Amino acid sequence: MTEEKKKQYATNHYTHYPKGEYPSYLAYAFRPMFLVLAPYIAVSIILWSFVFAGYISLPFISDLLSWHMYEMIFGIGSAGIVAFFLTGAPELFPGTIPIVGKKLAFIILLWVVGRISFWCMDYLGIYFVGFINISLLIYITALVIKPLFADITKRHISLGFSLVSLIVTQTLFFASSAGFISFDTHSIMLLSLGLFMVLILLALRRVNMEAINEILEQEGIDETFYARSPRYNLAIFCVILYSFVEFFYPQNSILGYFAFASAAAILNILNDFILEDNNILFKPFVVYLMSILILMAIGYGLLGFDYLDDSIYALNHFRHFLTTGVFGIVFFIVMVVISTVHTGRELFTNFWLNLGVFLIILATIIRSFIPFY
Repeated sequence: MTEEKKKQYATNHYTHYPKGEYPSYLAYAFRPMFLVLAPYIAVSIILWSFVFAGYISLPFISDLLSWHMYEMIFGIGSAGIVAFFLTGAPELFPGTIPIVGKKLAFIILLWVVGRISFWCMDYLGIYFVGFINISLLIYITALVIKPLFADITKRHISLGFSLVSLIVTQTLFFASSAGFISFDTHSIMLLSLGLFMVLILLALRRVNMEAINEILEQEGIDETFYARSPRYNLAIFCVILYSFVEFFYPQNSILGYFAFASAAAILNILNDFILEDNNILFKPFVVYLMSILILMAIGYGLLGFDYLDDSIYALNHFRHFLTTGVFGIVFFIVMVVISTVHTGRELFTNFWLNLGVFLIILATIIRSFIPFY
């Protein structure tokens, strides 16, 4: 594919596109972000696996658990925010000029510097590292907040509130690390994980609508898929309730019931996939998108089971259904969906995509049930 053709595909999804010459890999925010994110995830997981197993140590990182949690939640999560918001905003709000070229390259560089600085926080200091990492989310929020509020319908305003909530928890993490507040950094990370689950549900509702209706159109099915707001809103409410109660009352047994409520509400979203006249449950990508919700529901269900059974003590291991599982498949599938649709191709499935989803699910199960073997 020629550079001119690639650029043409890039402009097809936007009503306004900046003029100028720039490489194709800077034509969409998701392209450079996913290029650097995929190897970063692989390297981080491999290093942590060897550290966790006791084979190696990372002497330049004094708090390995905080490093692992922050990078797996905010390090990876901030990359998803960059890719999703900067790619999606011009589509959600026609007339918005997309971030491309040198400006996009600067954002990617800021993310990379944030990752390197966090790894070297013992040498660079908490204040510099905090400033770099918090600045990235503030900058992205500043870029998308205007079209969010300018939209008369305010249909996507919840995305803006979700972004602000993550900036607050990220700031709390660094404030706690610096000793300014007494909140435990571990608890702040767990709260942040819950808020990322909320953001994923908000984003997934929009991705599901686009991807599945694209599939229905490809296959000539005269029916429309709707991601119904009440179902997502109920799931989001339950996840928020669980996350904040766990933050303020971490040992309260009522968390078990809140976790079960979250699992049930998330499973209820699967009813969206049952259409009136057509069975789409085994269509390409539908199973992948459903698996995100299923893994999230299993994660909260196991957390609830743990809280109500004092003999297990596997809370932090079961959370890997939310991190390894939900984060893993979200990034894998959304990366495929966006990169396929935004290059003018039809959504497809093959052996390698199936294998990728299978391996992520297998890795989730193996990691989550470590305490039992």
